[in-house]
Parts: sequence; structure tokens; C-alpha cells
Amino acid sequence: MTEAEAGLLAPPSGDPTSSLITLLDLGHLEGARTDEDIFLGPSQQQPHQRVFGGQVLAQSLVASIRTVADGRAVHSMHGYFLRPGDANKPITFGVQRLRDGRSFSARRVHAYQDGVPILSMIASFQVEDEGVEHASAMPEGIPDPESLPSTADLLGGFDHPVARHWAYERPFDIRHVDPPLYVSAKGERAATNAVWMKTFGPMPDVPNLHRAALAYASDYTLLESILRRHGLSWITPGMNVASLDHAMWWHRPARVDEWLLYVQESPSAHGARGLATGKIFNRAGEHVASVAQEGMVRVPSEAARPGQ
Repeated sequence: MTEAEAGLLAPPSGDPTSSLITLLDLGHLEGARTDEDIFLGPSQQQPHQRVFGGQVLAQSLVASIRTVADGRAVHSMHGYFLRPGDANKPITFGVQRLRDGRSFSARRVHAYQDGVPILSMIASFQVEDEGVEHASAMPEGIPDPESLPSTADLLGGFDHPVARHWAYERPFDIRHVDPPLYVSAKGERAATNAVWMKTFGPMPDVPNLHRAALAYASDYTLLESILRRHGLSWITPGMNVASLDHAMWWHRPARVDEWLLYVQESPSAHGARGLATGKIFNRAGEHVASVAQEGMVRVPSEAARPGQ
């Protein structure tokens, strides 16, 4: 009996955290600037050959950060996914310097493949300042991440490229507080979802790298709050899900190589679109970031869905 037949598939030997750091180390194309600064980044291989949305968000953010003076940290970004990206091709990033004021800077980033944009994003940066303070409270009664199964625990025995990729090749350890939706939709049909997440290995002490990596991870699982409400899993036959836009706000510093709780909910779904929002807390209970995303969610008719 082979390891695959026994459900004892060995994990690959690569280091996904190092791969993430390499992915975010963009090259600057000197002499290529017109009204844009130009950067070039690699793509991460994906089972379906489409660029992961979190990757292009994080890389676009890194490109914009490279054009902003030290001391101005990103506090928000708003992006639209315009076309699916090809994971077999590199991505070119054009950064336009929209404004540099006394306290704030703004950048527009287009991510290009084959000469057309696949993402359009605006990011805003601010000099550190003092002001009023308040924050959402971290939910109570959440189990510790160490008590929850990892994605590798749940999917590592499946001999399927998507399962193998999710289990071993993603740079973040994702642990579901709610029953995961990888192969089935169990439990209450509530428009909520929550996961713990952190990188598998340590990250350099570079705050901007942690901000970009958090943008990368913010695209994980967010639309599951929509799927859970309607009893859908990621393998529901005929379902088609895609991110349409993505907004993020960084409130406080956070390290992505320490456990972060990502609490998600969907306030509305209609017209083959669903809105999902998320709050990210560190383990000390501080509200470090907020996220919003609208996704396309197309499903078969009720009559065609299994279990109906």
C-alpha cells in the first residue's frame, strides 16, 4: 500500500515562510519611471493557475511602500480585482505618487500582466500621531489556537493538488474556530466565521513586511462567512466564488508570526454578490486591523444542490 492509499502523505520539504518573504521582495526597474515607479514581482504557483488575490494585494502594497518616505506607515488600502491573474507569469506594478502632504501620503498602484491591469489599488500612509483612542473588544470564549486542528491535520491525507497546497504550501497556519468548510458545511448556518492565523516560521523585524503579509493573509477565509450562512462548502458542485474588491485598515502594529484572531461576518448577500467584513485581533486582545470584501458567489439552483 502506498502512502497516498494509506492516507499518510508526506508533507513537502519547502519552507513556505521563506517563500512568502521572497514573494514580497520586489525588484525595482530603474529608469523605467514616467509618472509611475515600476516594480516587478514573481507569482506563487497555485493549483488552478490563478494568482491568489492576497498575493497581488500584498505585492502592490510593498510597491507603494517603496515610494513613501520612512516614518509614514500604511493605514488603509482600497483595491479592485479587475481580471484573474496568471500564476505562471510575473506581475509588473506601476505606482503613481498621488500626494505627499504634511501628515499623509497617497499612492495609486496598478498590477499588470500582459499589458493590462489585474488589480487597481489606492493606499494611504500617515506620519505617526496622537489622538483619541477606542477599539472593539475581542470576542470571549474563543478556544486557543493550540487546541484546534491545523489545515494539514484536516487535509494532509487527501491526495489532491488543492488539498496539498492548502495543507502544506500556504505560508500561514490557519486554524478554524468554527467547523471548516473545506469538504462539508456542518453546524449552524450563521453568517459568521473565525480563524486563528500566523506564519509557520519567524518573519524579519521589518514592520512594513508584517503589514504587507497581513494584507496577504486578510484574503484567506473571509468569504466563508457568506458560504456558512447558506450551507455551502468549498467543494459545492457548480459553485463559483471570486473576490471583487478588498479594503483594509491597519489600526495598530501587529506581528504576523504571532497568533492573530480573524473574526468575520457577512451583513448581506444579494444578486450573486456577498459582503464580508472582518476584525483582526492579536492574542492580547488588541484590535489591530479591519477588512471588508465583496465577493461574487454564484451557486447552482436550489433544486440542483445536493441535500436540498
